[in-house]
Amino acid sequence: MKILVTGATGKVGSRFVSRILAKGYDVRILVRDAAKASALAALGAKVVTGDLNSPDTLPPAVEGIDAVIHIAAFFRSFTDNEGIIKTNHAGTVSLANASIAAGVKRFIFTSTGNVYGSDNRRPSREDDLVDINDPRAYSSSKVAAENELISLYKKTGFDVRVLRLGFVYGDRDPHIEEIIPVMKKWRRHSGYRMHMVHHLDVAQALTILLHTDGLNGEIFNVADDAPVSLYELVDSFGLAADTFDPAEGPLAKPFEGVMDISKLRKKTGFRPLVPSYYVARDLDIL
Repeated sequence: MKILVTGATGKVGSRFVSRILAKGYDVRILVRDAAKASALAALGAKVVTGDLNSPDTLPPAVEGIDAVIHIAAFFRSFTDNEGIIKTNHAGTVSLANASIAAGVKRFIFTSTGNVYGSDNRRPSREDDLVDINDPRAYSSSKVAAENELISLYKKTGFDVRVLRLGFVYGDRDPHIEEIIPVMKKWRRHSGYRMHMVHHLDVAQALTILLHTDGLNGEIFNVADDAPVSLYELVDSFGLAADTFDPAEGPLAKPFEGVMDISKLRKKTGFRPLVPSYYVARDLDIL
């Protein structure tokens, strides 16, 4: 099976690609800057230069490919809403259309648990309504991309699967260390729970979706078994006393940020290899 992976030089993509290369997969990666992919090329990845925002560069990337795993996303620039929407929505649709034209058999799209609202009285499920007009550009762009991909599946039968990720961490990814300093700015309640997923389990879930038949047009959540409170997360770095308001009241929305992962478990047999943040810490795989 020949696989194209986008976002291969990012935090999630680089760790996923190195894992599937180690398992012997035939992997092509789409990158804007080939120099940044030199380490993956040395591991055996075939590098194709292109850009999601330049549709004419995409056909060579998907030519002869059996499956696409689309991880690339624009997230970090919170002020460039236009760029976020263009890359995450329009870029995804362009890649999907190029894949259909090339005869790609399976298309896996990594979305985010951030698409869910805050008012659920239980963990968020895949069939919960999500808001395409969410004021958070990253979330709304992912919802828009999901909707168009599912529409393509319904219209053409194109085998699309969507994986909504929890907060991804581990493998010396600086993701946690990057958010700790901005906790005060977020003004989140210390009891807010972060539903996390280790890179090992992102790779496990993507591989399962890659190989499991009968999941066409399906959306799945992936996260661990034990969402951790912001207090616990920050306190594990010894910074809780300096981060949260000591006068905060009770947590108003206890299920905000928590996802139901039972669908992935029931339909595919998925079980987290890293069931909690504390397991990752104790195994020294943060």
